[in-house]
Amino acid sequence: MKTAIVMAAGKGTRMKSELPKVLFPILGRPMIEYVLDVLETIVERIFVVVGYRSDLVRAALCNRAKLLFVEQTEQLGTGHAVMVCREYLIDYAGALLVLAGDCPMIQTETINKLFETFNSSDSSDLSDTSNSSNSMLENSDKEFIPAACVLGTATKDNPTGLGRIVRNSKGEFMGIVEERDATPEQQQIKEVNMSYYVFNTPDLLNALYELKADNAQNEYYITDVPKILNKQGKKVIAIPILKPIETLGINTIEEAEIVEQAIRNGQLKN
Repeated sequence: MKTAIVMAAGKGTRMKSELPKVLFPILGRPMIEYVLDVLETIVERIFVVVGYRSDLVRAALCNRAKLLFVEQTEQLGTGHAVMVCREYLIDYAGALLVLAGDCPMIQTETINKLFETFNSSDSSDLSDTSNSSNSMLENSDKEFIPAACVLGTATKDNPTGLGRIVRNSKGEFMGIVEERDATPEQQQIKEVNMSYYVFNTPDLLNALYELKADNAQNEYYITDVPKILNKQGKKVIAIPILKPIETLGINTIEEAEIVEQAIRNGQLKN
């Protein structure tokens, strides 16, 4: 059974609206509806983490049969949003997709590719997707080592404000460095994290116990989990498969208008 967690607890102050951010309309539909349209064709169970004005989110999505709502009474970060789902996942050992509810340009092909990579991950990092099929064939005789995490990344000419993907000399994932913490050299990295993750659930749950809120915001960040897993000796694969359209974030009304125009232009192809 494929399962997903959709983070939908935030207010979205910069949207200049009293609505929960995920209910902000994109061409007349709450932006989270676009996310759920894709996920419901792929996964069997979806936990929607709600917080700010959760009654509105529950009411807006009440007709979707696959959803289970989980309350995040305190918004203590994206890692905390996953923590509040922990009791529902204790007996689940499968693949768990984690992503935000404010990414309406999500593509079905990308989510399928993340699950496919998770399920077929070999002992090499699939950082070069152009040769991923050849890599799998060449490593078919090697010991199968399942991934603890597969994250989808993107390449942006202007990565300002986004976490950078740090790799070692072999191209293997080492961690995500937020821009404010990045060295000048790391700030030149074009590969960025867009918060698309597939985790092996037991590995994720174990890593959550090591997650710390030792930052200026005193929040728990899901972006720290892949690095924790890597330090535990678990395999983490960062695969640059997100399409440019999927990097369109929505944090302001102006950005919402850009996404609306992209949809009108037919760039949402699910």
